[in-house]
Order: sequence, then C-alpha cells, then structure tokens
Amino acid sequence: MNLTSRAFADGTDIPRKYSCDGGDVSPPLAWAGVPADAQALVLIVDDPDARGFVHWVAFDIPPTPAELPEGASTSDSSLHEGTNTFGKHGYGGPCPPSGTHHYRFRLFAVRAPLGLSGAPTAEKVLAATEGQVIADTTLTGLYHR
Repeated sequence: MNLTSRAFADGTDIPRKYSCDGGDVSPPLAWAGVPADAQALVLIVDDPDARGFVHWVAFDIPPTPAELPEGASTSDSSLHEGTNTFGKHGYGGPCPPSGTHHYRFRLFAVRAPLGLSGAPTAEKVLAATEGQVIADTTLTGLYHR
C-alpha cells in the first residue's frame, strides 16, 4: 500500500498553502495497493518532532475512490474527522515554532469501519484500530519557518 500527494513528494517540503502560514488547506492525497479485504481507511497526520502533535484525524474513509482531494477537510461533509491537538475538528496545517519539522501522513487499512461517534482524538481512533489493521503506509513532508 502506498500514499502520495500531488502537492509534495515523500521527504520534501509541504507547500505553504497547506500550512498555518498559508491557507491551512488539507493537501490532496491518493493511495494505491489497498488490500481487497479492507473495509475502511484511517488517516492520522502528526509531527514527531513536536512529541506527536496531531494535525489531522480522519477515519472510516472508503477505500474508493482512492483519494482525498485538496481541501477535503473543509469541503467533504461526509468525511469522518476527529479532534486534533489544536483542539479543533479537522485539519490543522504544519505550524512549527521554529526550524524544520517532519509531518507524517499515516494511512491504515482496517478490516471494518470503526463506527466511532463525534470527533474522537487520535488516541481513541488508534485504540479502535487495535487488531483491525491489515496494512499501513506513511508519507512524510517537511515544513520549516
């Protein structure tokens, strides 16, 4: 399974548009190679350089179509999203206090939709995936100020 973005390649800079310094818009994402028995996907975006600060939690994403378009966090009312570490629902772009930080876009294929209600935290979503993950992949982008 793999995860890509038209906005940036793995290990390269995330454009300003997708950060708190720009439009704070969620970037376009696409995936391939999802196992046939996966019923849903989970996306967690975090910053390991900031002790795992969570920027986006999305879950029960249908495996097809195999993409989230740019701005999906604000434009797709059917997208199940959780609460990020900013304390907000949906996407919060890179916003490091200084220096270069790494942003991990982690995608998990799970056996069944999680069926969580409300806007759970990443911890609650990850706990619900216990024993359900079939495959996973990571796309890492960099952002610096």
